[in-house]
Amino acid sequence: MDRSENLVPKDSEPRIHPTAELKACKLGRYASIGERVVLREVTVGDFSYFERHAEAIYTTIGKFCSIASNSRINALEHPIERLTQHKVSYRPNEYFRWLGVDAAFRARRQAKAVTMGHDVWIGHGAVIMPGVTIGNGAVIGANAVVTHDVPPYAIVAGVPARPLRPRFPAAVAARIEALAWWDWPVEKLARAVPDMQEMPIEAFLDRWENDAI
Repeated sequence: MDRSENLVPKDSEPRIHPTAELKACKLGRYASIGERVVLREVTVGDFSYFERHAEAIYTTIGKFCSIASNSRINALEHPIERLTQHKVSYRPNEYFRWLGVDAAFRARRQAKAVTMGHDVWIGHGAVIMPGVTIGNGAVIGANAVVTHDVPPYAIVAGVPARPLRPRFPAAVAARIEALAWWDWPVEKLARAVPDMQEMPIEAFLDRWENDAI
């Protein structure tokens, strides 16, 4: 029997902790949502996971993303140009009868969605501001506040977040992009994991760029 077949999980259904709160979300295969995570209108790709107490709204997340605890993706915007920035002006329904949610302000928030590529790591307590795009393979440092787009394979940190260094040389990053390993079938992924653990990145690419199965 092929050993790799034994490694493939039988149940690909997403795992959602009973204390998590999700509304209008779409979860990919093997996705995992941790304790007290709050998601609103979020798409989560295959194998991506949220650790405890994280929050996200109006966000699209790629595959194999690692989102640490206490992080906040698409942090709430307030209408600071109004008389009051308090939610009484955009969610008055929480206080008064017959006054509904401000649909225009909600649409404004939805228009500033966050987009995250594949294999992104969001560090503990990081905050991603509205409208930001994060490229494949990027790393967001713990407690960073990301106010601008993050290029693929960049490592950023700080308040506001600034580039520290790339994860890989540009030529290696380009080879990873071309490989698009996040789209592999799970059987192939299972076979590749031991090489991910043991091979230097360029040796891994040399080996798996020529694997047609």
